[in-house]
Amino acid sequence: MESILSAGIDILQEFQRKIRSFVRREGRMTAGQASAFEELMPKYGFEYRSEALDLKDLFGNDHPVVMEIGFGMGASLAEQAANNPQLNYLGIEVHRPGVGSLLARVREGGQTNIRVVSHDAVEVLEHMIADNALDRVQLFFPDPWHKKRHHKRRIVKSDFVQQLYRKLAQGGIFHMATDWENYAQHMLEVMQAEQGWVNLSETNDYVPRPDDRPITKFEKRGERLGHGVWDLMFKADK
Repeated sequence: MESILSAGIDILQEFQRKIRSFVRREGRMTAGQASAFEELMPKYGFEYRSEALDLKDLFGNDHPVVMEIGFGMGASLAEQAANNPQLNYLGIEVHRPGVGSLLARVREGGQTNIRVVSHDAVEVLEHMIADNALDRVQLFFPDPWHKKRHHKRRIVKSDFVQQLYRKLAQGGIFHMATDWENYAQHMLEVMQAEQGWVNLSETNDYVPRPDDRPITKFEKRGERLGHGVWDLMFKADK
C-alpha cells in the first residue's frame, strides 16, 4: 500500500511539474517569416538541449546578457537589440511564427546581438542557463490566465521565481509588465513573499514604464481602450 501511495504521489508531482504556462497555438508562418526562419535560424537560433550554454561563446563576446521570455512577434526585442548593441539578447518563444517574425526583423535591421531558442522557458532556464549567468530577465505581457481555475498556469510563481534568482547574477533585474491588474497584484504578492529580492519601486509596488521598454502595438491599443499597464522591477540581492 505504501509503495502504491508513493507511486501516486510521484505521478501527481510529475503532472504538476508539466503544467504549462502557455498553450501552443502554432498557426502558419507567412512567406517572409518562413524564409527568415530558414535563412537565419541556423545562424541566430539553436535547439534545446539539456546542457548549459556557454553564453560568451554563443554571442562571441562577454557583454551582459538579457533574456526575454515570450517575445511574441519580436518587435520589442528587435528594437531593444538595435538600441543597445552593448547588450546581448537571448529570446525564448515557443511559437515558431513569432520566431520567424523576429528573424525577419533581424534580417531587415541587421542586429547581431540576438540569439533565439524556440522551447519552454522553464526547461531552458533549468537546463541551459548556468547559475549567475544572466544580467536581466524580461517577462512582458505573459498570458494572464485570468480565470481563477487557470491561475496555476501563471508563469510567475514561487518555484519559477526561485529558479530565476539562481540564474541571475548579483544585482540582476527581473522586469515584468502586464495589462491585467489582477495579474500585476499576483506578481507583486509572489515577489514580496520570496527572499533575496529588492523591489525597485519607490512605493514598494510598481515602477513607471522604463524608457528602454518599447511600447508595443498591443500596448498602444490597450491604452486607447483605457487599459492600464503595470511594470514591476526586482533586483536579485545575493
